[in-house]
Amino acid sequence: MLKLNSRAADHDIEPLFLERWSPRAYTGEPIPDEVLKSAFEAARWAPSSYNSQPWRFIYAKRDTPHWKTFLGLLGEANQSWAKNAAVLIILASKKTMMVPGKDVPIESYSHSLDAGAAWSYLALQAAKLGWDAHAMVGFDQSRAATELKIPADHRVEIAIAIGKRGDKAILPEPLQSREAPNARTPQAQFTFEGEFHA
Repeated sequence: MLKLNSRAADHDIEPLFLERWSPRAYTGEPIPDEVLKSAFEAARWAPSSYNSQPWRFIYAKRDTPHWKTFLGLLGEANQSWAKNAAVLIILASKKTMMVPGKDVPIESYSHSLDAGAAWSYLALQAAKLGWDAHAMVGFDQSRAATELKIPADHRVEIAIAIGKRGDKAILPEPLQSREAPNARTPQAQFTFEGEFHA
């Protein structure tokens, strides 16, 4: 059984899955372009329905003209720590797709799921490179769609902060105690052979 970061896997998995978590304390260190591009490249290779690749990552690096807009989209509690991130990202997904044999787009049932797979790949690649990614739903989705000019046939999914891990002492007091890897529900509570069980 693998143990890392005060976590223990019940079955054999790659260490990266236990090493990756979502801290809030960041140093403010700028992210190198090659690291950010590598994270986006990993997201590019996520699986998707009909290879539709519905994910759209809109981002702003700190100390750039767009940073204030992105930070301002976050809820107050998230702004309190995300202000020290290296980059802020809004992930949206395209709600329609082209499929073979059709000449007009059709509704995509799995666009959000596919975008989630891309986010997961991005987060794991960032962790592999020594950077941490933290996803949030505590932001203004409607304003994000408007201010970032996201088309109506897209769904705003999550906000993401990426940064170099810092000392938890820089966080507001209520967040300091939460700055640790958390546990996960055992498989027996979410896997069901044959049929769903409550």
